[in-house]
Amino acid sequence: MELEVEDIDRPEVYADEKRLAKIVDYIIAYHDQKTFNREFSALFAISSIDTLVKYYEIFKKKKEAGEHDLRVATIFTYGANEDDEDAQDMLPGDDLPLAAEAKENYKSKHSRDKLNEFIHDYNTLYGTAFSTDDDKLFEGYFKDISKRLKEREKETFNDEKDRLDILLVVNMFLTGFDAKKVNTLYVDKNLRYHGLIQSYSRTNRILGEKKSQGNILAFRNLKDATDKAITLFSNKEAIEEIILPPFEAIAKRFDEALAELRKLVPTPQSVDNLVSEEEEAAFIQAFRALLRAKNVLESYTDFCLAALGIDEDTFLDYQTKYIDLYAKVKRETAKQKTSILNDIDFEVELIHRDIINVAYIIKLLAKLKQAKKSEREQQKKAIMDLLGSDVQLRSKRELIEKFIEENLPRIDNADTIQEEFEQYWQDQKVLALAKLCDDEQLDKEQFKALIDTYIFSGQEPLRDDVLKCLGNRPSILRAREVGERIINKMKEFVEVFVQGMVA
Repeated sequence: MELEVEDIDRPEVYADEKRLAKIVDYIIAYHDQKTFNREFSALFAISSIDTLVKYYEIFKKKKEAGEHDLRVATIFTYGANEDDEDAQDMLPGDDLPLAAEAKENYKSKHSRDKLNEFIHDYNTLYGTAFSTDDDKLFEGYFKDISKRLKEREKETFNDEKDRLDILLVVNMFLTGFDAKKVNTLYVDKNLRYHGLIQSYSRTNRILGEKKSQGNILAFRNLKDATDKAITLFSNKEAIEEIILPPFEAIAKRFDEALAELRKLVPTPQSVDNLVSEEEEAAFIQAFRALLRAKNVLESYTDFCLAALGIDEDTFLDYQTKYIDLYAKVKRETAKQKTSILNDIDFEVELIHRDIINVAYIIKLLAKLKQAKKSEREQQKKAIMDLLGSDVQLRSKRELIEKFIEENLPRIDNADTIQEEFEQYWQDQKVLALAKLCDDEQLDKEQFKALIDTYIFSGQEPLRDDVLKCLGNRPSILRAREVGERIINKMKEFVEVFVQGMVA
């Protein structure tokens, strides 16, 4: 448990609004850290509907006051467990208990009105039209929330438009529900045995190195209950394997990885002096070990990179060198050159990045435009360093730098930067597609349709479909080489102009 809360087992203390507000403030402060800047979503399990309503309204008031911009939603079945202030582990069955069952319950009327109010907020946020007016609309609401959490992992998911950050629940979604992009469970209710294990399991779907573990943030003292549940369903030794060790143990692992890295390359500039691929491979593996430890440490609220013996700028400089080698391997692979580095998994998903999109880039450009003359070079360098240290932005660096050099000086009003940049990006996209088609002698309309299908489905096109875009089909001997070259160029085009550029 990371937040010091009142250890008094009384409902009136647990439901006190000062306590709830303190917990909401904690979540607002640390949610981005726990979810890798909202790349993942969270569930918040709450003891009763009355308390859930209080939590939702606190989140809403703080959002209206400008204290956060998290997307918070809720779902519950009014009339179910309303009197259960401790709602321990009474989880719903396979069938969705629809709201109609409690329509005559007087106490549920207040909850129904509140739920309709909260669903109206959801409709406003996402452009939907759900309500509790009948079972089908309520079931549609349930399914829409489920889909919104489950489909985050898909390439076609629009994270800016469709994302849900935190879902407040009493019992729903705590069992029989799996979404890989849910990595955090906030808990303010007592849980025991199978209810605790099933609730905790909502975060256990591992997704690459970035989600190497789930986060459980309990605002009640559940340590004994957790230990008993793990012992009952596994064994005593499993406690050490299931629960992450203390921050200090992972920090020690980070220290060891940093020492190994510095033994190989004392400074980031030392990477340039590596003369063999074997030495480059050793650097890649050493920095990857450091990235792995950092990835786990970032989920702890004690995390502070500077306190771990390396400042942010130096770390990013090492990271830039790491990405330089990653880019080198991609180039060599495209040229079909053999290298021992081809067999190394760079695990680039470990490289933490903020949500990068048009709005973020515009913000940086506007800040640069409005900067004092004496600060511009420093700010431009900061932007270039960011572009160089991020895998997704690396491919866009040249075009963004060109916009800064050629277009930004001609813009008088910073408010028009977004319009100018979006037009510039579209123009460059059209030119790049035309060049690609000219270079490879492709039918532009056919090839554009292939690209659109790839963007929508995330599935690489068949080589034969690519070859159909050619005016002259290559010989059987050259078909594979030509097809793979064009597919690689198409993927590079999408990486530059589409990925991360959704407004």
